[in-house]
Amino acid sequence: MGSYPALAVILLFSATLFSRCNGGKVLVYPVDGSHWLNMKILVEELHSRGHEITVLRSNTSWYVSEFSPHYSSITVPQEQAQNLESQSFMTNFLKRSLEINQNKGSLWAFLDFYNHLFTMMYENQRIVAKLVIDIFENKTMVEELKKTRYDVFLTDPVFPGGVLVAHYLQLPLVFNVRWILNGDAHFAFAPSPLSYIPQLFSSYSDKMDIFQRINNIVYHSALVYMYYYVASPPYQAVCDKYFGKDVDLMSLMQGADLWLMRVDFIFEFPRPTMPNVIYIGGFQGKPAKSLPKDLEEFVQSSGEHGVVIMTLGTLLNDIGPELSEIIASAFANLPQKFVWRHNGKRPDTLGNNTMLVEWLPQNDLLGHPKTKAFMTHGGTNGIYEAIYHGVPVLGMPLIFDQYDNMVRLRARGVAEIVEVTTLDVDTLTSALKNFLDPKNPYKQNMMKLSELHQDKPMKPLESAMFWVEFVMRHKGAAHLRTESYKMPWYAYHGLDVMAVFGAFGLLIVTLVWAFCKCLIGRFVSTKISKNKSKSE
Repeated sequence: MGSYPALAVILLFSATLFSRCNGGKVLVYPVDGSHWLNMKILVEELHSRGHEITVLRSNTSWYVSEFSPHYSSITVPQEQAQNLESQSFMTNFLKRSLEINQNKGSLWAFLDFYNHLFTMMYENQRIVAKLVIDIFENKTMVEELKKTRYDVFLTDPVFPGGVLVAHYLQLPLVFNVRWILNGDAHFAFAPSPLSYIPQLFSSYSDKMDIFQRINNIVYHSALVYMYYYVASPPYQAVCDKYFGKDVDLMSLMQGADLWLMRVDFIFEFPRPTMPNVIYIGGFQGKPAKSLPKDLEEFVQSSGEHGVVIMTLGTLLNDIGPELSEIIASAFANLPQKFVWRHNGKRPDTLGNNTMLVEWLPQNDLLGHPKTKAFMTHGGTNGIYEAIYHGVPVLGMPLIFDQYDNMVRLRARGVAEIVEVTTLDVDTLTSALKNFLDPKNPYKQNMMKLSELHQDKPMKPLESAMFWVEFVMRHKGAAHLRTESYKMPWYAYHGLDVMAVFGAFGLLIVTLVWAFCKCLIGRFVSTKISKNKSKSE
């Protein structure tokens, strides 16, 4: 009997070794900035399950470290850093975006906004495409990548260099995705009626009147134009050179085996989807840990009034002195305590109730019982952490998808939006007082949303791991993928069928007309003959 525990330990150890020996090899091509923060969660979880991870990174990368206990890296030399890897670029981009938004609603602001966006997108895509060419031309690196025999390729297609590399290496392709070059990733592969699916930058919900639907088509058209004439051409040049002119970027994306979509429909508006889409929205959610001692003491000192967390994300912390002074003054007018992730000059109007930090444990603060609200720019990672912990959101959207994200939360009754471009001390103070008033239902609504979000048979991260490993085990998931991407656009939309029906209908009408004409002619001829006979 005494030998059984030892035998169990040996079997368990053997099973662990067997599992690790059968661990797969994963090649990851990430996107920097906040996109890496959520990709890193998948990388670390895959590593914990015994898989061998290799990350392709640029030497200019801002967030993707060359050394990690969870992955090995291959660093690609790059002469020019991407836009998202430059703090100074993002600060200037934000400043110009806010200037444009001051005239929001005018035709000139609309054109100026898209010109500003197109310029940034074209420059970034050109740099990414050049990086892909550098990889392809590095024969030693390519041979090493092919020799390693990876089981799956994991990438974020918002900047789709990884899509081209995966096709070049002929590896099963899995996306960690929400956005692609022409907006919401669903637009690449699923039916997307613009009558109730708002396009990126429209700031609409799924309930649109006729004028909003017209505008929604305009916003969609602008993004389609951006894809075909601004963002896609640098990649298409790579496709033409290395794959042939019959290969295009959109078809390569549509041919992905699996889309791990960072979406949960408690947040996103309902819409049509496809079988190879796995929804993992909120996969970063986890229970809160204890706070550092100094932070815990500050939070506890808030008493019954509680704490408000303020952060504008990884890329946009430096919002300039003027806006910082407004925010600091408004905070000083309130009884709550504020923990504010802030870079730049310390505001002169900062009150004793506000703690400035260069970094904060966001998840742990949001999970603290003293936290009453979350002030944020509206980035997806922070929003899902707030939903997980049931913390209502006061949004200060700045750029990209942030306003659209906040519109979705506001539609659920768990958030409000303050316009940064028209912000002053009195407006922000009033907005905070109203939002923090316990009589308002924001907290109750968010707790209900949190309950719905967590009521799942499998946690989003576990679901992501199962399906990535599914693709590894079966060398792809082609049976889940629609073949519609291989159809020409006119066939996909049924225009050829309508043309056949139209031609058939025209033929019938022509035959009927000819028959009737012939019949009438014979009748008239007969009538004339009879009349002639009578007259004779």
